[in-house]
Amino acid sequence: MAEPKKIAVLRANALGDFIFVLPALQALEDTYPSAEIVLLGKAWHKEFLRSRPGPVDRVEVIPFYPGVGEDAGPSVPVDEEKIETFFSRMRRERFDVAFQLHGGGRYSNRFVKRLGAKLSVGLKTPDAPELDINIPYIYYQNEFLRYLEVVAKIGARTFRLAPEVMVIERDMVEAQKVLKGFGSSPIAVIHPGATDLRRRWPAENFSQVALALSARGARVVVTGTAAEAWLVAKVISGAQGHAQDLCGKLSLSGLAGLIKAAAVVVANDTGPLHLAEAVGTASVGIYWCGNVINGGPITRSLHRPLLSWTVACPLCGADCAKEAAFSRSPGLCQHEIPFVSGVSVAEVTEASLELLEARGQLSLKRIYDAGLYDAGQSKEIGTTEEDRSP
Repeated sequence: MAEPKKIAVLRANALGDFIFVLPALQALEDTYPSAEIVLLGKAWHKEFLRSRPGPVDRVEVIPFYPGVGEDAGPSVPVDEEKIETFFSRMRRERFDVAFQLHGGGRYSNRFVKRLGAKLSVGLKTPDAPELDINIPYIYYQNEFLRYLEVVAKIGARTFRLAPEVMVIERDMVEAQKVLKGFGSSPIAVIHPGATDLRRRWPAENFSQVALALSARGARVVVTGTAAEAWLVAKVISGAQGHAQDLCGKLSLSGLAGLIKAAAVVVANDTGPLHLAEAVGTASVGIYWCGNVINGGPITRSLHRPLLSWTVACPLCGADCAKEAAFSRSPGLCQHEIPFVSGVSVAEVTEASLELLEARGQLSLKRIYDAGLYDAGQSKEIGTTEEDRSP
């Protein structure tokens, strides 16, 4: 095929999902530097990526479309006129290639076909519509490698296998506002939430880790969404005054700045944990064994994935290690109970303290003083070689 000049990529879901496709997007940019890469995503993508260096040149926010990036809820009627207006506009873009990186393709392949690109490439389950080039969607596969495999079908390659997110001025300015008075103390971020209850480590365990980090001189902060305020409050209470509540006080941009300023992030398998990997901050991640296959970090210099090997539901005994069993399909186990409680407090504490000792010098003050960030010159911060070694 001729070298593409305009490439569409469908990936309209959450933060962690976006982090997983970053190496693939980088491969497209590295291989086809003159091509415009257009991400078909959500409103949060457009805001977060605004003026942010990286492989995405432009974000087009997709309308409510059943099965693809749904946010409107099941009771909201589909606006076919709005959908067709969107696709008409996209067809006028005359994309050379459209990639479907949004799952198995049952709904998303139809979406991509309506873009009218010269070539469509993407993932496909047996029941999904055909694209021009199809890659089998097998659930258990490392997500970074999954999407690199897809873009490789048109020759895209990169030497950067780990995700990278540039931290920019507005991120650090917002983070600095909530970290006033922290001085040179290393910052430890704890994020106890996760969308899926099965991926949540007990709040009281996070409290114990917070106490240990504080005893070693770290300033501990606890983050979460507004819906997770009760969970953050529980961790804060158990930390007995040794952790600060930042729940709901930062935008995603500010969260990126906070995580960049931190010495270590301790979290469940969720967006902020993956963001830590992308900005080059050390992390301790608590994973269910099946999920680490797909979403675990690919390096260990800065990242410590700790695994729970629980595969049977603690309530009904159902084997949830198989793809379908863990998907909440009708007739299968539906219990809302943590599968990660088997990871011990001792394991998480040991890994957290090890990384804190190695990375504790990276305080917010040091980031400014060392010139890693220069607000006066709007200098961006990426994942430097220093950040990627202990």
